[in-house]
Amino acid sequence: MDGTYTIVPSGSAKPPSHAGLKWFFLIIFGLIVVIASMVAVFYFTHADQMGVTVVRMEGTMMTGEVSDGENIGSEVVGKELREAADDPMVEAIVLRVNSPGGTPAAAQEIIGDLEYAKTKKPVVVSMGDMATSAAYYVSAHADRIYADPDTFTSGVGVIWKFSDISRWMENEGYNLSVVKSGAKKDMGSTARPLSSDEQMYAQKIVDDSFETFISDVTSHRMISRSDIQDGRVIRGADAIKLNIIDEMGNLNDAITGAKKMAKSRR
Repeated sequence: MDGTYTIVPSGSAKPPSHAGLKWFFLIIFGLIVVIASMVAVFYFTHADQMGVTVVRMEGTMMTGEVSDGENIGSEVVGKELREAADDPMVEAIVLRVNSPGGTPAAAQEIIGDLEYAKTKKPVVVSMGDMATSAAYYVSAHADRIYADPDTFTSGVGVIWKFSDISRWMENEGYNLSVVKSGAKKDMGSTARPLSSDEQMYAQKIVDDSFETFISDVTSHRMISRSDIQDGRVIRGADAIKLNIIDEMGNLNDAITGAKKMAKSRR
């Protein structure tokens, strides 16, 4: 009937069943065993990489956050270097370089973050197919450099290209009027060649940038300036003879070397 309730004597209640709890604990125990096994398998199959973070610098270097397979931004590489440097679980960093170079400014930004990382733990460079020009600029700041015998590296130098299609424009009857605030404001325009004064100015910029570049490299590596100042690309097998790199080896060799460096600093 509505509004009524029944009191069941305490002595008549059935004792609770423990079967459900038993199965619950068995399932939890099984999950712990499975997870522990997975961790153990991962550890033993990746033991050579434990404690080492690989940061990739692949593509043409430029400032910014770009990372599209062909170009790599300084902010992307710098962020990963700093995160690895600040991670207490990381003992060493391997910077995997596969780049033809890029802008001097991009290299300088990455170098700033690489130097920060070096204050925390070893930073080793592993070169792939190519690590030339600005990519070598960055690599020279690492604690150690590994490369393959046929890796292309060095290529120390600065280049600034100008195109002139004024003759084509004249033949096609294409006219261009320019109003500018200064004599050099349209310097580099494809509509006209460089003046002699502009040529000298461009050469000075290139020379100043190159001097910063080569002075930095030779201050961080025991390299003879005369061996690299012509800007040529050098094979890894020859680069080791000139102290441009330190060791022959692939990425796994660099990881092993980085771990050894980390252990020696403990």
